[in-house]
Amino acid sequence: MTSVDRRTFLAGTAAAGLSLAADSPQVAAANRVARPKKPRIKIGQIGTGHAHARGVFAQLKQVTEDFELVGIVENDPKRRKAIGDTYQGVKVITEEQLLNTRGLQAVVVETEVQDLLPTANRCIDAGMHIHLDKPAGENLKDFAALLKKVGQKKRHLQMGYIYRYHTAFQWCYKAVAEGMLGDVFEVHAVMSKKVGDSSRKYLSRYPGGSMFEIGCHVIDAMVRVLGPPKKVTAFGRKTHPKKDPLQDNQLAVFDYPNAIASIRSALVEYEGFRRRQFTVCGEFGTFDLRPLGGNQFRLALEKQHEGYKTGYQDIELEKGPGIFMSAFRDMAAVVRGEKEDDYGLEHELAVHEAVLAASGYDV
Repeated sequence: MTSVDRRTFLAGTAAAGLSLAADSPQVAAANRVARPKKPRIKIGQIGTGHAHARGVFAQLKQVTEDFELVGIVENDPKRRKAIGDTYQGVKVITEEQLLNTRGLQAVVVETEVQDLLPTANRCIDAGMHIHLDKPAGENLKDFAALLKKVGQKKRHLQMGYIYRYHTAFQWCYKAVAEGMLGDVFEVHAVMSKKVGDSSRKYLSRYPGGSMFEIGCHVIDAMVRVLGPPKKVTAFGRKTHPKKDPLQDNQLAVFDYPNAIASIRSALVEYEGFRRRQFTVCGEFGTFDLRPLGGNQFRLALEKQHEGYKTGYQDIELEKGPGIFMSAFRDMAAVVRGEKEDDYGLEHELAVHEAVLAASGYDV
């Protein structure tokens, strides 16, 4: 595992967390009135095959103050024929047309997983900033090569992990960075759901199973809190080995010098969405979010801290905009040079290495 000091991963987190209030509807409305209009960034999307593709595109269409959406591309012949000439009301064009659009600055890559890195490489070669969905391929070498190219060309790469700009997770990152919870000694997360036979067949193509498909989201959050693990031990089970080779019940343990993290991910859990959780335990307090995706969490504090009482308490945050809308707004700010990237290339490499190791791949 690449050795990166934990402070490197927390640098800038407090500043990012302080921006949460700006996501409230009242402040957002005031900002739209007060701030001068900036030139919009020309952007397009390649791919409709990723599990996130439809939702990402729907939210991209809403960030009209920052982006000018010029079109969408689908390179898969069957998918291209099925969607016709428009996708969610937007014109379908070829990749060549998109990348040759005058003034184009950014591309959202939402292909199926096996095509993510080849497509991202073509976009970087064309000089684009990219939003790249997860997971970033099945080996570390290819992703490391892409990151090296991104750094050399001074482009911005934003990964599509869904909890980066979620308000409760942002609150957690800020609390950890400011020392509210004390030194963190434990992170525990569950990321599960139940899928049908067709999804099982599709996901069986990836040996990494559930951890590779959805556990990666909370691994990203774990690395944000603790940095890169020193060692990863993976456990995987196949519930229906006679039906398919899908690893659908997995556990990974992540070793740190002063902490232990554990993440479970399964594809056979009834009401799995409702038991999804992310818990951070420090010497002075605990952050406990369950189910994930909500804006309510439990906080335990040994000592009072800036309006928060001792003991366990329920915290409710204002709902922010869609998580991809927040991501794209952050992307726009980075592309314009208004802020530094909260997730540097070292973080992206560390996350992918941890994801692969937790999913049972050799790294």
